[in-house]
Amino acid sequence: MKVQRIRLKLALLALGSSLSLGGLVLAGGAGPVRSTASPIASAAATFSNPVIESDFADPELLRVGKTYYAYSTNAGGVDVPVSSSGDLVNWQALGNALPVLPKWASGGNTWAPSVMAVAGGYRLYFTARHVGSGRQCIGVAASKAPTGPFVSASAAPLVCQLSEGGSIDAQGFTDAGGQHYLYWKGDGNCCNLLTGLWVQRLSPDGLTLSGKPTDLLYNGALWEGNLIEAPSVYRRAGKYYLFYSAAAWDSDTYAVGYAVGNSPSGPFKKSANNPLLVSQGEVAGPGGQGVIEDAGGASWMYYHAWKAGEVGYTTGGVRSLRLDPLKWTNGVPSVKATTRPQLAPARP
Repeated sequence: MKVQRIRLKLALLALGSSLSLGGLVLAGGAGPVRSTASPIASAAATFSNPVIESDFADPELLRVGKTYYAYSTNAGGVDVPVSSSGDLVNWQALGNALPVLPKWASGGNTWAPSVMAVAGGYRLYFTARHVGSGRQCIGVAASKAPTGPFVSASAAPLVCQLSEGGSIDAQGFTDAGGQHYLYWKGDGNCCNLLTGLWVQRLSPDGLTLSGKPTDLLYNGALWEGNLIEAPSVYRRAGKYYLFYSAAAWDSDTYAVGYAVGNSPSGPFKKSANNPLLVSQGEVAGPGGQGVIEDAGGASWMYYHAWKAGEVGYTTGGVRSLRLDPLKWTNGVPSVKATTRPQLAPARP
C-alpha cells in the first residue's frame, strides 16, 4: 500500500509539472492563453474599446510583417495621420503619411485613406478637394515604406466622377491571383442623386486604372437613408464580402451593411441581415469599417464610432477607432460593438 501511495504521488507531481508547462502557451507574445491540449483555464490578454480614443475617422489598417499600420481622415491639421502597433490594441502616432498634397488638391479635406502593397512599395489612395471643381475626388500617391512619405506628382485626380457629384472613399484590394482593384463611392448625395459604389481594375503598379468602371450597389433600403459609402472588400472561402456604411455619418443612425458576390467585380447582392453593425449602448454611429486578420487567422472588424451623447463634432465628440471580432456562421458574418474587456487579438 505504501508503494502504491508513493507511485500515485509521483504520478500527480509529474502531471502537475506537465500541466504547468503545457497548459499555458504564448500567442505570438500576446500573453498567456488556454492551450487546446489542456483543460486548465488561464488569464489571457484583454483590451477594451476604443483602441485610439482621439479622432481617427474612416480608418484603414494594414499589416506589414509583425507591425500594423493605421491611417485616418485628416485630423489636428494632419492630412493623413498614420500610427503603428504590434498588437492592434496599443498604437503610436507617427505623423503625416502625405505631407505634401498634389497641385490639384486643397488641404483640410483629405478623407478616408487606403494603403495597398504592390511590387516594390505601397500606394496610398486618398480623397481630397478638387481645386478645379470644388468636388471631392480621389488621388494616388507612392512610397517605398508603409509610413510614407507618400508622394503624388499627378496633375489630375485618379478618379473624379463630376457627373456623380465627385468620388470619395477609395479602397485598394488585391485578389488571390495578385490582380489589384480600386473601390470607391460616387458622391451623389452631395447633389440630391443616388449614391453608388464602384470598382475598376488597377495596373500592376497600382498607379493607373485599366478597363472600365463597374457600378456595384446603390442606396435604396430604408436604413441606408440617402447614401451608401466606405466600401471595403474581404475575401473568404471563395466569396467576396463588400462591406459598406450608410445613413448620416454624424448621427446614431449610421451603420454598417454588406453584400456578397462571387468575384471582385460582382455582381453583389445585399444581405437580408442588414444592417450588420449598429449603435449599441455607449457606441453610436459605427462606420468607416474594414476587416483585418490577426496572427491566428481570426477576422476582426475595425471601425470608427462616436460615444453616445457626444455624436457630432459640434458636441465635442470624436470618431474613435474600435475593434471587435467578426464571427462567421456558415458564411454569414456577425459583429457587435463593445466597450467591455474582451480577449485581445493574437500577436504576429
